[in-house]
Amino acid sequence: MSKRRKSRETAPKTKVRDIFVARPFEGLADEPEWVALRELVPAASAPLTLKPELVEEFSEFGARPITLSTVLPMAWPAMARADGQIFIGLQRHVQSGDVSRDLAVAILNALGTAPGNTVAVPALPGEGPRLQDLLVDGPLEITMHEGFEYWLDAEQIQDANVKASLERANASIYPTVRLAAAKSAYWCRVAPDKSHVRWVLSDPEDDALDALARLSAAGELLLGEDTKFAGMFRAHGLLVPVWDVPGGPEGADFEEPLAAFAKRYADTLAITEPLDAAGRRAKQGLIGRQLTLR
Repeated sequence: MSKRRKSRETAPKTKVRDIFVARPFEGLADEPEWVALRELVPAASAPLTLKPELVEEFSEFGARPITLSTVLPMAWPAMARADGQIFIGLQRHVQSGDVSRDLAVAILNALGTAPGNTVAVPALPGEGPRLQDLLVDGPLEITMHEGFEYWLDAEQIQDANVKASLERANASIYPTVRLAAAKSAYWCRVAPDKSHVRWVLSDPEDDALDALARLSAAGELLLGEDTKFAGMFRAHGLLVPVWDVPGGPEGADFEEPLAAFAKRYADTLAITEPLDAAGRRAKQGLIGRQLTLR
């Protein structure tokens, strides 16, 4: 073995340090919607706009529209379609402790990948730009989808193997409706006789938890008859209350009950006094019924 080869093979590798960020989407205008698309919604997309200096920097392959997708084929982090369009996947198998950094690296690597080629994205990206550094921030223009056909260009959708794979992916989608009564709230039918309403709250976790505890102590936590407060997720630094609701009604039927609850929640959130004994007991009960998602 040559000295040069031996030196190269025995040289210490630089260890990439992972950094955990509990609230990775903080600072983005639609932070709760980013969390919802990441954790709750099966099939949705939204266009993203890069800052002008990045558009100029990555102009080698021409204008390349970027679309945020809840998930991509095989949970890829990014896809550079042959027509030049770039897709970024929120729900993926491999991730670091900072989801914002992961998505930023996926965008940058996709921009540097020729259309139609595979996008390589490292499992641990290390320090560097985050979503907040790359995007022209603003509300997400979310489109809900009943299937994943939006992944494909006109040529791909004619391929028999691709069609078969697409049918399998579409079979995994449960009906989901974006509710208008509250921002970042979604109804989904998980079984013929069971549905959920889930709402990503934009408020600081402690404040939101206190408000929910006051409502629980007052018996005002439900969305009406035959509904049940199932518990909460803690997702990317935000609280996500979940209600079990009957499976028969459609999502639109819960707009009015959710609007009424949203008003009760907003009014209760404004209360600043410490919780009373009943509120403290209710808070402990809620904490015991929450699940942390990462």
